[in-house]
Amino acid sequence: MSYTVRSGDPALSISGSGTGWRTYAQNDLSPILTCALQCFMEHGYHGTTIRRVAARCGLSVPGLYHHYPSKHSLLVAITSHAMADLWTRSEQALTEAGPSLSDQFDFLVECVVLFHSRRTGLAFIAFSEIRSLDTSARAQHIAARDRQQALMYAVVEQGAKSGVFATPFPREASLAVITMCTGVAQWFRPDGALTPEQLVERIREITRMAVGK
Repeated sequence: MSYTVRSGDPALSISGSGTGWRTYAQNDLSPILTCALQCFMEHGYHGTTIRRVAARCGLSVPGLYHHYPSKHSLLVAITSHAMADLWTRSEQALTEAGPSLSDQFDFLVECVVLFHSRRTGLAFIAFSEIRSLDTSARAQHIAARDRQQALMYAVVEQGAKSGVFATPFPREASLAVITMCTGVAQWFRPDGALTPEQLVERIREITRMAVGK
């Protein structure tokens, strides 16, 4: 299945298949990147040395450099993985939703909230360490982020035009929804009062009100 979503930006063609977007049974980061992510979460990017990452991995510094030439390359790999994984899951969610704008909205909200609650560390570093990326990597990351956000913009904008959503401010409503969903990574705790699935239901109800659904 394929279809096109539109926003104020150029049209984006979305295609995909499968329902694995809700599944987070396994950590799909490589062992080295998992160790680097843990170090970045514990000490911050600038507070982490390549020696610390190597020790966490059980490697020598030259051994780590064999796989990644710099600490920056580790950060780029982590942030790139985060955006690619979220994009793939979003494609699958939209495919499962079909042509219904209402379902597309609900599934996108579910997808983004699940990602940011199931992959909190990955999502948090991908957001908080944009400042640590060099100019080229930062530009690529921001482009990937904008492409991701355009999915929600497009669904809400089309829904507002067609009467599915009542909001008179689709652009601002989209931004509010995106901020709410991605912000989960900053405060969600696995041992908290809500499971990710329960959190989805609550945020879905709140975001529906935001767009007038």
